[in-house]
Amino acid sequence: MYSKLSIDINCDVGEGIGNEATLMPYISSCNIACGAHAGSVKIIDHVISLAKNNKVKIGAHPSFPDRENFGRVVLDISEKELQYSIESQINLLKERAALQGEKLHHIKPHGALYNLIAKSRGVAQLVIKAIQNTSPEVYLYVPYNSVIAEEALKNNLQIQYEAFADRNYNGDLTLVSRSQENAMITDREAVFLHIQRMIVDKKVATITGVKEILADTICVHGDTENAVELVKYIHTKLTENNINVV
Repeated sequence: MYSKLSIDINCDVGEGIGNEATLMPYISSCNIACGAHAGSVKIIDHVISLAKNNKVKIGAHPSFPDRENFGRVVLDISEKELQYSIESQINLLKERAALQGEKLHHIKPHGALYNLIAKSRGVAQLVIKAIQNTSPEVYLYVPYNSVIAEEALKNNLQIQYEAFADRNYNGDLTLVSRSQENAMITDREAVFLHIQRMIVDKKVATITGVKEILADTICVHGDTENAVELVKYIHTKLTENNINVV
């Protein structure tokens, strides 16, 4: 029997953009900033309420504690400080969700932390410990074929492979740096074809050639100028092509 394809669409939210109410109808999971790079308890509570009302899965989006650089710089802090910060961020999200009768579904590290654990075994292991100490039952969103994916599986954590809708990939499946002109895919049709290929063919066109990739969840950035329009377009095109957003 023909099996219909499905995909999760996730979005980073609670970062002060304020477009969550219009994004939520078109996504299936959200990653809420935990106050370290952006956000506040008031914003967290508001976004959890929106997610609950739209039946969107709730995730924590911990980062380096660095509001000045929006969590996009690797901070020179001790392992102990970093682990404490990550655990505090996850616990904050869990507590605020519980107050509204909701549970944490997943964790997705943010920015520089996300990129670092894709290749640094030591920091990946630190993040694993933080998750084991706070919420070992949740999913961890990770890049395919990364160090953090390997470490998570080794430690019996549940993972979902994440790919990016609007970002170009290097040949080693890392993201092209935002400092490069070709970092972002801006044409919405090109974005959809990029996603469709990853879901249907399990392949991605990198800047050096086509590579294999697995994706359980696709991230669409919520902080771009046309984010809502893009997410709506992607949702519509996926549905038209018999791919369920779940």
